[in-house]
Amino acid sequence: MAQDPQQARPAASSPRSLSGLLPFIRPYRGMVALAGLFLVLAALSTLAFPLALKTLIDHGLVATEPGDRVMQLRGHFLALFGVAVALGLFSAARFYVVTWLGERITADLRNAVYAHVLRQSPEFFESTKTGEVLSRLTTDTTLVQTVVGSSLSMGLRNVVMGIGALAALIITNPWVMTQVLGILVLVVLPSLYFGRRVRKLSRASQDRVADSSAIAAEVLSEIPVVQSYVQEGAESSRFSRSTEDAFQTARKRTTVRAFLVGFIISATFGALLWGLYQGTQAVIAGRISAGHLGQTVVFVIIFVGAVAVLSEVYGDLLRAAGATERLMELLAARSPVAEPAQPRALPPAQGGSAVAFENVTFHYPSRPNTASLSAFSLAIRPGETVALVGPSGAGKSTVLQLLLRFYDAQAGRVLLDGVPVQALALSALRQRIGIVPQDSTVFSTSALENIRYGRPDASDEEVMAAARAAFAHEFITALPEGYATYLGERGVRLSGGQRQRISIARAMLKNPPLLLLDEATSALDAESERVVQQALEAAMKDRTTVVIAHRLATVLKADRIVVMDGGRIVDIGTHHELAARGGLYARLAAMQFDLQPAN
Repeated sequence: MAQDPQQARPAASSPRSLSGLLPFIRPYRGMVALAGLFLVLAALSTLAFPLALKTLIDHGLVATEPGDRVMQLRGHFLALFGVAVALGLFSAARFYVVTWLGERITADLRNAVYAHVLRQSPEFFESTKTGEVLSRLTTDTTLVQTVVGSSLSMGLRNVVMGIGALAALIITNPWVMTQVLGILVLVVLPSLYFGRRVRKLSRASQDRVADSSAIAAEVLSEIPVVQSYVQEGAESSRFSRSTEDAFQTARKRTTVRAFLVGFIISATFGALLWGLYQGTQAVIAGRISAGHLGQTVVFVIIFVGAVAVLSEVYGDLLRAAGATERLMELLAARSPVAEPAQPRALPPAQGGSAVAFENVTFHYPSRPNTASLSAFSLAIRPGETVALVGPSGAGKSTVLQLLLRFYDAQAGRVLLDGVPVQALALSALRQRIGIVPQDSTVFSTSALENIRYGRPDASDEEVMAAARAAFAHEFITALPEGYATYLGERGVRLSGGQRQRISIARAMLKNPPLLLLDEATSALDAESERVVQQALEAAMKDRTTVVIAHRLATVLKADRIVVMDGGRIVDIGTHHELAARGGLYARLAAMQFDLQPAN
């Protein structure tokens, strides 16, 4: 079974979840090291500022001679300016390298997740909504990018600055800072509790956003149905309720996070103000110099600023941890249709491929108690045209699904040219098969590229030849820009018959030895069906063809017609043999051709 990303989900994310990004960071170790170097240099430049300030106050402002004071002030201000220039240069270099890393790692992560999802079997999409996947590819990767390309760098820089400032304060004011650290320990305990709350709410917020994306993807893909049933208002309300749920969850997360940030900053600032108060008393008593106090003030400001930034960054880390967790769930999903460890080679196809089903039994994962095929056996010779007919739910489409190995049978074997499909590399198996589905897929690109999808290395002349063979050349050349015409999302600029002929041309360009036709004319009007049928007959020449059809008129010329019901074969023969024999086929023919079934 494919792993459902919705299942076995931990109650809360933690920053440890970000370790899932390590495989994507590892290839850029050099850039990471460079970013770390610039980060440390920028932090040290910041920490050098209070030291330069102390020297300025103690030596530049209290020099006895006015001339000496001017010269010393000039030197000290030049030193401060040098620190500022160093800080600016190192910060700019850190920003560039870290931003580059964020963009690069996020792009690699997005590509890896998308490529992995594309290789999942249809079983995966029985339990995972497309909108959920899209949300993870967009919203979650954006959160990861924010952290890797910005927040993580800021956090590390402020960790270095905070530790440096705290160390300097302890060294220069050991007794006072011991008291301050004692107070800060009390700040940590409630922070841990609220941090856990933020983690839970961050994950819940991301899940609610994914729910909204799933609704939008579903509705927008079926907008004609929504509008024809005048459900725009209802769907808007459903989406609004979902986004409101997301907002309320985000509001709770923000409330807890705001309280956490406010508490940490206030408590930390209060503790350090107590330390500053002690410092001013020390200056008054003459135990430390004014420059020492000024240095202490700046170190306190740096430390408090670092704590404030870290409290913000920690919230971002928690959100990114949840996003990373969700992305890792997708990458961890394993398709039950696995590539064989040592795939076998297919023999050359001579005049079409041979197909065999040997005592196959199959249940769809979503319907484990209902057999779609039961003890199903069928052999198809190379070059033969075999039609599968029967009522809905008879198992006809399942035959094609197993041939393409979208699923694996629970019992029995499916063979292509004498080789079990499970022993073949998926690419080798599917390269031998062309399919014209009931709902032809037209991508949002040109007519030329839509047909070339069948064989990406085909020349323009080969594409046009396939279009002519599929009776598509005439209507394509009549389009505003001919073969370069953009066909719109899902081919909205074409009629149903035109989309179907594009699909047939694509299959003919691929030129496979085995062609699968799944209800290829069921949704067409009589005129379109006649033209498409001509295209299909041209496509069926010199290859094995398996045809599924509810309209029996489209399978009259089949070499054999296989009648299915309840996942089993109930009869096999030509149209005339089956009509004369009576039974299920004769009843179906009587309904469609107004014939009297045989007794």
